[in-house]
Order: sequence, then structure tokens, then C-alpha cells
Amino acid sequence: MSRIVVAYHSGYGHTKKLAEAVLEGLQGAGAEAKLIAVADIDDAGWADLDAADAIVFGAPTYMGGASADFKKFADASSKAWFTQKWKDKVAAGFTNSATMNGDKFSTIQYFVTLAMQHGMIWTGTGLMPANTKAATRNDVNFVGGFTGLLAQSPADASPEEAPPSGDLDTARLFGARVAAVTARWLAGKNASA
Repeated sequence: MSRIVVAYHSGYGHTKKLAEAVLEGLQGAGAEAKLIAVADIDDAGWADLDAADAIVFGAPTYMGGASADFKKFADASSKAWFTQKWKDKVAAGFTNSATMNGDKFSTIQYFVTLAMQHGMIWTGTGLMPANTKAATRNDVNFVGGFTGLLAQSPADASPEEAPPSGDLDTARLFGARVAAVTARWLAGKNASA
């Protein structure tokens, strides 16, 4: 069973709700998974990250990039980078913002760069977009993320109201994909060892 950590920051609760849906997908696919809120990370949290087979990064997009609390966590991960503790772990990422675009892809690109600096293996969504005239807001991958999971929560919506069900379904499918990719990666590594 693969061990996967969802390391996330949530400013208002919407991104936490998304992280919980990713966690459901991971666990539903058979992974041993847990959430770590990076704003409150302690030594045990860092140890969980170091022991994980995969790390899923998550943060809201604020002003075109990852939140400051997530960036603080990423900067602190330089200790793991120095000793290459996260090298060859699977990585993935998700973000949420108030607008449909909101420059969310800048946050996903930041997560990819962070993962590459750590020598990790990136996993995208593997999901087709809902891009037909018949598509509705509650369809899977309506926001159209490929490199990472993208979600949208209106600025005046509470965490009980948003992200919408389609984005949460997308998060569960994304979690299941990360679990499957991690299991496949580990099987390949073990077979070649």
C-alpha cells in the first residue's frame, strides 16, 4: 500500500474541502493517505512527508500564485531538498480560486517547479475536459485542468457552497489517479531493484 500525503494550505476553507475530496479519492483507490495543513506543520508532519511515496501539493491561488503560507512551507522544504529526501517520489498538485481562470495555472506551474527541484515525478489529471455545448458547471473537469487539478469557488460562496460538486468529483478522480500512478511507479521501482 502506497503512502501519500496531501500537503495543503486553505485560507477560507474552500481549498481544504478540495483537499478532503482528493483524500477520498486516494483512500478509495487503496492508498494510505493523510492531510497535512502546511500552515501548522510540525516535526511529525515533516517526517510524514519524508516517509511518503507521493506528495500532492495544494493551495489557493491568490494574486496569481500560491498563497504565502504555502510558499513559506515550500521554502522550508529546502531542508529536504538539501538531502534529496523527496527525490523519486510522485508529485501532483491542485488549486482553487474565486474566478474561473484567476491565473490558476501559475500556481500549478509553481508546484511543478517545486517538484522538479526536489527530483520528483509529476502526475497530471489524466482527465478529459467538459468542453462541449452540453457541458454543465457540475461536469467533471469543467475548469479544464491537465497539468493539475483546477477548481473554482465564487468569492461570496461559503465552503459549504463551493467548490461545486463537479470540481469535488474531479478531485476524487484526481486522487484515484495519483494513487494508481504511485502504485505503478512503486511496482516498477521494486521490479528493477
